[in-house]
Amino acid sequence: MAVEQITRSTGANGISSPIVFARHETFHPRFGWLKKGFDRACADPEIFLREDAPVRLGVGKNMVRSIRYWCQAFKLLEADQPTEFGIQLLGNGGWDSFLEDPASLWLLHWKLLEPPCYATTWEFIFNQFRSVEFSTEELFNQLCEYRDRVAPRMAESSLKKDISCVLRMYTQQPDKTAVSEDSLDCPFAELGLLYPAGNSRTYGFRMGQKPTLPAAVVVYACLHYAARSVEGQKRIPIGKLLYDPGSPGQVFRLTESALDAAITEFADESSLGISDAAGKREFFFNDEPIGKAGDILNTYYRVR
Repeated sequence: MAVEQITRSTGANGISSPIVFARHETFHPRFGWLKKGFDRACADPEIFLREDAPVRLGVGKNMVRSIRYWCQAFKLLEADQPTEFGIQLLGNGGWDSFLEDPASLWLLHWKLLEPPCYATTWEFIFNQFRSVEFSTEELFNQLCEYRDRVAPRMAESSLKKDISCVLRMYTQQPDKTAVSEDSLDCPFAELGLLYPAGNSRTYGFRMGQKPTLPAAVVVYACLHYAARSVEGQKRIPIGKLLYDPGSPGQVFRLTESALDAAITEFADESSLGISDAAGKREFFFNDEPIGKAGDILNTYYRVR
């Protein structure tokens, strides 16, 4: 069984996420898959159900299911229909229709983890699992403990498939000669979130600033996170943005200095910035957060 028909609450506003394991058919998202799946679904929302879908998409049957899953998981499609976000990013005249800017991969990584999250192992690793360096055994054991709490009937084989997929998807190889065909075919490896740490079964998260992560995407994420976690308020503690499950600090693996640098790039006393009163550091924003976040990305992609 790949999906447990139960949900768990995520976030202060009660958004729920399904328990979803191993829906990717063992494939991480490959170059071209998201654009191909989005475009084909825009033209024919039933494309993934067609008998000739493998021919029309140019992939095998299980890859058709994987493309459909990833397009949903990244919030590009919902019920095989394009979402507002999908149109903004990949539509004709969208922000980055062919995913040429690494910023778009960071944005997709954020959307993957944003509730409702359709990738339970990913949600656990980035929001619940706190080790900076870890072995695959440690990760598996902790994921099993989490599984026992949320979906005890889930087979261990599904967890192992998910862990393998996450590591192949995000691991940056330090030595070009060690790069596998799989990692070459996964754009998210370019983010450099994970790296081999000592041996083939030990990994580490790369913490702090990321060369390809623009401040615009970080501030966009801060505004979206604040909108759902402190709904109706115009400020949020920096600590919540760094350490709470689902926060930009956890999803992007940021340090306080990296978060500060991103916000400072957009600081404006009349709009947003960081306040520090009596040692209480907060991110403040005076505009409606979702609209402001969209404006920031519109400007970023327009001038890049």
